[in-house]
Amino acid sequence: MTVRAHPVGGKLLTPFVKFMLVLWALGTVAGLYRFTQGLGAATAMNDGYPWGIWIAVDVVVGTGLASGGYALALVVFIFNHGRYHPLVRPALLTSLLGYSVAGVAVFFDVGRYWNLWRVGVMPWSWNGTSVLLEVALCMMTYVAVIVVELSPVLLEKLRESRHAGVAGAARRWLPRVERALPFVIALGIVLPTMHQSSLGSLLLVAGTKLHPLWHTGLLPLLFLLTSFGMGYAILFFESIFSSVAFKRPIESKMLGSLGTFVAGVVVAFVLVRFAGLMAEDKLALTVTGGPKAFFFWAEILILLAAAYQFLQSSVRASATHQLQAGLLALAGGALYRLDTFLVAFDPGRGWHYFPSIGEILVTLGLIATETVVYVVAVRRFPVLGGVALPATRPEPAGARQGAVS
Repeated sequence: MTVRAHPVGGKLLTPFVKFMLVLWALGTVAGLYRFTQGLGAATAMNDGYPWGIWIAVDVVVGTGLASGGYALALVVFIFNHGRYHPLVRPALLTSLLGYSVAGVAVFFDVGRYWNLWRVGVMPWSWNGTSVLLEVALCMMTYVAVIVVELSPVLLEKLRESRHAGVAGAARRWLPRVERALPFVIALGIVLPTMHQSSLGSLLLVAGTKLHPLWHTGLLPLLFLLTSFGMGYAILFFESIFSSVAFKRPIESKMLGSLGTFVAGVVVAFVLVRFAGLMAEDKLALTVTGGPKAFFFWAEILILLAAAYQFLQSSVRASATHQLQAGLLALAGGALYRLDTFLVAFDPGRGWHYFPSIGEILVTLGLIATETVVYVVAVRRFPVLGGVALPATRPEPAGARQGAVS
């Protein structure tokens, strides 16, 4: 049998998609209000809290959730575990959508958004010591890299076009792009390593504004580890969600073996977290840290619960338990990142922040947009694998490009 990616087809305007479109419409209205009335009127941000959920959730947590393509690339292409190859395309699509949404969220968050175009084209104006600049440049470049990595999806679709010129051009370019992919993938591994760790570096300069349980010199490493953990964990949600939504077989065996990677990353994160606290003589704060200690232990216990589940043989054989473990890993990683940027951040007395309704609606609208685009893409383009074809069945010319045996 040969397994290759294939459009799943089906109706686009399902009740679920219609609900997502309602959220998109509400987010659009809130977004228009933000751009016409300004940040002060549309958000609860202030001089003490210069960023809110548009950065903490849509960018910091969002790019962590979008790290599936990055995390899987290491396993498939670096460690040569080709059995996970069917998960690569949907993971890359999720990464593209997640990073694109993060970029849009920055437009909402920045006061002078009309100047953002200068970042990519005016290097003589760069602040070479800015961590935020490095994050922005890496993220922009990484989006372009993912587009190239996903371009075979479009080319495979176009080579079936009824227009001979379009089909011929797609057939000519597909093998060229595939020959270039090893170099593109290498760049696609370096860039997230840089900016995911740098998201942690952003909080190093916060000093006493960040609670000691979170402020550590190991922040870059901790953020990098959470990107791996969340990246692997999102594959469980994505794969099982797609299988149920599009009535496809669930790859329980494949996902079960991937669970050991998630457990290993989670355990490494917890060990590094405690090692940092011990090295900086802050371990007592886990008990005496007041309300903040509750959030610390919530992160740790959720992540340890995820690791424990992933290491159970019964869990690795059950899609339901795999999904539960994956969601726990996602929740633990997301909570750590959210805590670092919002909960543990205290600019001093008199400053408070809770997201406005407009901020919440924009965030829900961005999530809805990402979800709808994902559904349209997998229904109309060869993204998801798992379509079984007899080995003796004739294939159209070039159809073996990108096949996984």
